[in-house]
Amino acid sequence: MKNPPALEQLIDSLRCLPGVGPKSAQRMAYYLLQRDRQGASGLALSLNNALQVVDHCKLCNTFSEQAICPLCESAQRDKTVLCVVEMPTDLIMLENTRAYTGMYFVLMGRLSPLDGIGPKEIHLDKLIKRANDGIVTEVILATNYTVEGDATAHYISELLRARGIKVSRIARGMPMGGEIEYVDTGTLAQAMLERRSVFK
Repeated sequence: MKNPPALEQLIDSLRCLPGVGPKSAQRMAYYLLQRDRQGASGLALSLNNALQVVDHCKLCNTFSEQAICPLCESAQRDKTVLCVVEMPTDLIMLENTRAYTGMYFVLMGRLSPLDGIGPKEIHLDKLIKRANDGIVTEVILATNYTVEGDATAHYISELLRARGIKVSRIARGMPMGGEIEYVDTGTLAQAMLERRSVFK
């Protein structure tokens, strides 16, 4: 016996979420339909609304409902320093430290050739254009200290070095293999304050 077509479609749709396989997707679908139809309706409404109004900031590439996000529009930010992070969650964590007042660029990922993620997928052309705007004097690489994060930082540093832009990397106050999203704000603040130049 098979599930009704509409239910099968819901299960297949839920499988697009990271880490969700067929059985997990089926459990979620059953739960939403049997136990929380109101929650399911709210989820569908919120998802549809986000798809309609949330896009990428034209300057920093993070998620935003405006063409230019509030952070990029702020007159209080130091526009000469640009911090490069992998994901919006990393930006939020760095902001919570209150140790950094410059600008950001969010890659929305990291280089991972085996997964088909190259320079184009992490918007490096947009980053280089931003770093070359005549205002930025330093780029801080705050990618995660993972194999992919280090490779991404190295690749970006070489691109920027060729253009004569000062590049620094956040200090290894973070544990090896650690991801910014899961580091406490004190450690992250120290890592930002003790950043070092990539080139001597």
